Amino acid sequence: MNHHRQRFPLQSCPHLSACRSAHGPNPFRSLQPCLKAKPLGPTSVRREPNDAVPRCSLCSSSSASRLYACLACAAVSCWSPNLHSPPHAAAHAVAAGAGHEIAVDLDRAELFCSLCRDQVYDPDFDTAVVRANHMFLPLPPPTSHPKDTKKRRRAVEYQPWSPDPHERMCIARGSSPLPPDSTCGLRGLNNLGNTCFMNSVLQALLHTPPLRNYFLSDRHNRYECQRKRVKISATDNAKSVAARLCLACDMDAIFSAVYSGDRRPYSPAKFLYSWWQHAANLASYEQQDAHEFFISMLDGIHEKVEQEKGKPQSQGSGDCCIAHRVFSGILRSDVTCTVCGFTSTTYDPCVDFSLDLEPNHGPAKNSTTKSHSCNGEMESMLSSHVGGVSTLMGCLDRFTRPERLGSDQKLFCQNCQVKQESLKQLSIRKLPLVACFHIKRFEHSSTKKMSRKVDRYLQFPFSLDMAPYLSSSILRGRFGNRIFAFDGDESDNPTEAASEFELFAVVTHTGRLDAGHYVTYLRLNNQWYKCDDAWITQVSESIVRASQGYMMFYVQKVLHYRGNEN
Repeated sequence: MNHHRQRFPLQSCPHLSACRSAHGPNPFRSLQPCLKAKPLGPTSVRREPNDAVPRCSLCSSSSASRLYACLACAAVSCWSPNLHSPPHAAAHAVAAGAGHEIAVDLDRAELFCSLCRDQVYDPDFDTAVVRANHMFLPLPPPTSHPKDTKKRRRAVEYQPWSPDPHERMCIARGSSPLPPDSTCGLRGLNNLGNTCFMNSVLQALLHTPPLRNYFLSDRHNRYECQRKRVKISATDNAKSVAARLCLACDMDAIFSAVYSGDRRPYSPAKFLYSWWQHAANLASYEQQDAHEFFISMLDGIHEKVEQEKGKPQSQGSGDCCIAHRVFSGILRSDVTCTVCGFTSTTYDPCVDFSLDLEPNHGPAKNSTTKSHSCNGEMESMLSSHVGGVSTLMGCLDRFTRPERLGSDQKLFCQNCQVKQESLKQLSIRKLPLVACFHIKRFEHSSTKKMSRKVDRYLQFPFSLDMAPYLSSSILRGRFGNRIFAFDGDESDNPTEAASEFELFAVVTHTGRLDAGHYVTYLRLNNQWYKCDDAWITQVSESIVRASQGYMMFYVQKVLHYRGNEN
């Protein structure tokens, strides 16, 4: 069992309880002005006068491993090990009597019981520390538990559906069962003229579990949708052609064709035409970018939902359309002033994570190997460089790492009322059901007026834990081990398992920037398949690991259903 974010009842310290009883309901209110916070750094106890070197009141040592200040009298004592006498902090607690047992670590701003000889935790004290980091932002006290006005998700036990006799009769009359084949859904897509970028993304979407379940369960019926659109377009003849086009309907048609059991390659011409109408600037037979197509297609589905409902829908909620229900997440951006520490926080929806490759330290050594097997030609790009291999986790660490904005990027500070240098840090407030990672392999330089492709190898795992990149984890790492309701603790991800993902599709790009080819690797029942337009072949896991990943699709290992849904 994984206990990463699980909370256990802590055994209370009797001396801390006595301290709280003696000093009232807010015993640490007077301590808050003494806390010194650094932007995106640790919190310590402020020293008076400034820069004064604290010393033990008993031995005058300033080089002890730990220095503690008594909460009752502010006397500083050390905790240097001594075989012949107790530590000075413990000796002070015994000599001063009751009420002097609790002290605070000067360097870490953590509570310590000198008699229990252990750290103690108090929610109100941790609140004071967090307030010192967000000194200008109102934060709710951790001891209060207001009633939630927002409907929250809860995990319910999954129960498989079994049809009753009447439902069986309706199913037999209006549909046909899927063939009992582990490779059901594997069907090649014909290249309609430099459309490998579209085919590669479609293959990944056709095997995205939540998306597949949505369309195959007839949640979007293209015939019913078309009837509604005909009625709408009848009132406005000028827009009748555009009104009848629906990318979701075309996706429903592709799902029906691919999962029909027919193994002959399918031509998604109708879908291509509808997408051209939505993205007129990309309507040509030239090679396009697979990631740009992915974003454009999701936007097309989202825009149709807005037109139907007549008002803008929030992408971050994940409830507006099937595209964002599956791929939508929320990013948190913290911009901290390096002068006063004021932090401005914003939230933005996202449907993918675009990651920069880690810097290449030293010259690259690229090698290309080709071999033949019964599955056809296998190509693997194996790249290594002196500075080490780039990894997906390293790219995510770089994505969520604090970034110092230069002097030419000064931002207005609401507290200083002038533009100041600042630190920016991204984190993930809400994880999507399916996480799409886009690797920035195409670099464009405006000064040199040239573009190039980065062919460096990226190592990606088959199982991925996203917990270290969540906002709650980032904030806990920033503020230390505090008992406090950090932002993200009450997100839509109800359990630890919601942060664990597994890989099911990889879109790769080979060749030059202007003349390359896209291929998708799919995993079905722990077996990998290579989808190269109309050709589908079985490949080994090692081939997938050695591929040059451009877009990686991960799905949550455990999907949580709404408690109010059947």
